[in-house]
Amino acid sequence: MTKTSSFSAPRGVPDYLPPGSAEFVAVRDGLVATARLAGYGHVELPVFEETALFARGVGESTDVVSKEMWTFADRNGESFTLRPEGTAGVMRAVIQHGLDRGQLPVKLCYAGPFFRYERPQKGRYRQLQQVGVEAIGIDDPALDAEVIALADAGFRGLGLDGFRLEITSLGDETCRPQYRELLQDFLFELPLDEETRRRAQINPLRVLDDKRPEIKEMTAGAPLMIDHLSESAKAHFEQVLGHLEALGIPYVVNPRMVRGLDYYTKTTFEFVHDGLGAQSGIGGGGRYDGLMAELGGQPLSGIGFGIGVDRTVLALDAEGKSAVDGPRIQVFGVPLGDVAKQRLVVIAAELRKAGIRTDLAYGGRGMKGAMKAADKSGARLALVLGDREVAGGEIGLKDLSTGEQRQIPLDEAVAQVVETLAGGQN
Repeated sequence: MTKTSSFSAPRGVPDYLPPGSAEFVAVRDGLVATARLAGYGHVELPVFEETALFARGVGESTDVVSKEMWTFADRNGESFTLRPEGTAGVMRAVIQHGLDRGQLPVKLCYAGPFFRYERPQKGRYRQLQQVGVEAIGIDDPALDAEVIALADAGFRGLGLDGFRLEITSLGDETCRPQYRELLQDFLFELPLDEETRRRAQINPLRVLDDKRPEIKEMTAGAPLMIDHLSESAKAHFEQVLGHLEALGIPYVVNPRMVRGLDYYTKTTFEFVHDGLGAQSGIGGGGRYDGLMAELGGQPLSGIGFGIGVDRTVLALDAEGKSAVDGPRIQVFGVPLGDVAKQRLVVIAAELRKAGIRTDLAYGGRGMKGAMKAADKSGARLALVLGDREVAGGEIGLKDLSTGEQRQIPLDEAVAQVVETLAGGQN
């Protein structure tokens, strides 16, 4: 009778296992590499912070804070929260360690797990994986364009092309207060439920982000921020669009866009892929000029984005594409005997030093079982070695796609494999 475990991963928390995990790693690392090319330094931050950091930074009226945070008390009764997003923690670290007092802008990138308590569905998990960048300390439309261009280049570098950039402006401190009053006047004339009226009082933009059909219908005629921009905010937005045009990055102005976090100002954007259905966002971000001061730091501006790794993997799959560069294993060793195994262990180590992904058949399998393992590995080549071949100074080099095998000098095995793979074969 087979014994089965009663343990399983928590609901909405995925495991990443081979071979599919290779796609996840390729997407994550590819996005990070694009940011590093522009001088963004890597930061590794705690996966939990004081709850007050997110309540103040993200906004108490947001769904993230009011409904989706994983919050717990430690043994001293202090409240902590698993990070639901990356920007607030990065800003906390910048302030705490004085990075804002050095050369500006501070350019940082990060990758890792984030946590939202929401209904699990395809591409939307309770533990989600993101790559993010933050550029802090300079208010320059060209920097906005650079951040957007990094996300665009990251997607295209992975081979993704069926996405679009939607962008708008949420104004600045010179026009947002007047617009807030205008929007509240409109909303308070509507037959809103008590909870929605409460949100309208705290931050009326949150009501425009409500996904319920009845609320969307009632707010269809609401005044839009983009129609009430100050001259400075309008000029900033027009310059951002001009930079995007110069970079050859297509965009669609979406005046009804409202991001799910309260700290956004001015430039706000989202990358959308229609191959994902209703959950079409694959990444987004914007400018947050008041966040550092709100968290107790200097009144410095910032802009950044977060890209969903899981959702980008799904978008690639929807296009029938892969970000994985070649097979997981390139060469598979088939030892037939103890002496042969010892020699192949050494050869495998040398191949790995040369950057070639190599595996062996372990456990004393016979020829048939070892070759079956080689075929399943996805390797391009197999090295077949028996004890008699060791004595004769030869080893078999087999092309697993054609079945062709030839004998080569044993002491030339590494060089011949490298040469074969370099000849356009992986």
